[in-house]
Amino acid sequence: MQRNRGLSAQAVTVLRALAVDPSRWRYGYDLATEVHLKSGSLYPILVRLADRGLLEATWEPGPDGRPPRHLYRLTGTGREYVAALPAAQSVRVAPHPKLRLGEAS
Repeated sequence: MQRNRGLSAQAVTVLRALAVDPSRWRYGYDLATEVHLKSGSLYPILVRLADRGLLEATWEPGPDGRPPRHLYRLTGTGREYVAALPAAQSVRVAPHPKLRLGEAS
């Protein structure tokens, strides 16, 4: 069964970051730094976006015996999706500030 849920605010933020230069391949680490998401949040988003056909992914061999790295960029469908997003969905997602013990939320 296929679900047609809308994208999360974090997924939209990732798409918008990639849309700045849609033909450029980007590393997940660089995206994580730019959109302020931890890898445990970012990489599942990248997989879901690729599954929907909004991103393409490829492997780059690692230099000097290091492991290969994944690269991502928008597909034509991804570019169209971002172009059709309402301006209200352009909110950047920042991580929640950590509270010290004893502080009220």
